[in-house]
Amino acid sequence: MGRDIGLIVLDIDGTIAGTNNTVAQPVRQAVAAAKARGIRIAIATGRMYRSACRFHYDIAADMPLSAYQGALVKEPESDRVHRHWSLPLDIASELIQQLEPTNFVVHVYIDDNLYLKELNPLSQAYAERSQVPINLLSDLGSELTLEPTKILAMADDPAPIERLLAQAREQFPPERLYLTKSVPTFFEATHPEVNKGRAVRYLAEELLGLTPENVLCVGDSHNDIEMLEYAGVGVAMGNAASDVQAHANWIAPTIEQHGVAAAIEEFTL
Repeated sequence: MGRDIGLIVLDIDGTIAGTNNTVAQPVRQAVAAAKARGIRIAIATGRMYRSACRFHYDIAADMPLSAYQGALVKEPESDRVHRHWSLPLDIASELIQQLEPTNFVVHVYIDDNLYLKELNPLSQAYAERSQVPINLLSDLGSELTLEPTKILAMADDPAPIERLLAQAREQFPPERLYLTKSVPTFFEATHPEVNKGRAVRYLAEELLGLTPENVLCVGDSHNDIEMLEYAGVGVAMGNAASDVQAHANWIAPTIEQHGVAAAIEEFTL
């Protein structure tokens, strides 16, 4: 079912990278085949920029990389920053002060560096998967002098994250913070203007002069919902939660079954 797709935007975790943290050969081949037909390729992820760059090169993406849900849109080849929305200091400090007395592990991202209060197993596993160094700050709230790009709270279990999300949405309405989950155990907060849908719209409309109908987006989590809704073809992975799949036009096979390759084949080749 060929469509006039001019841009493909892919999430990383749970979409092009599974538990082994690498991109499978069938996915690489499908992306290369789409590129050979003149389709532009981009990544949109909740990950840090420095953690996402290797995936950008791995699939030979040729559009700016949207990291931190699109809070930072930057070109790895030239280091050109297209957009960067950071959290106002007062709101960031307010959120951190709410989180610090709790049992959540709090990550603060400033200038593409990861800061936390103390080493813990969750953060160490995260840093290992992300391949980024950890920086320690004894008091995240009071030592904050630069605006963070993102604040993340982590737990061992999805249930407290759900409760935190519900509470935070009451305290921080959408005009103050964009709140989402990239995985069920990650609570993520960014500038209210930020989401992957806006990042994809920027790439498509501002940089390429395309319309939503020309865009194919593939994702698996709650932070992908806005880009799935924006795209003319929004594809949710087979491993996505049902409330994410509800926002998609098409459900791909799972990541283990190379769902991204199936989606590219279905809609572009």
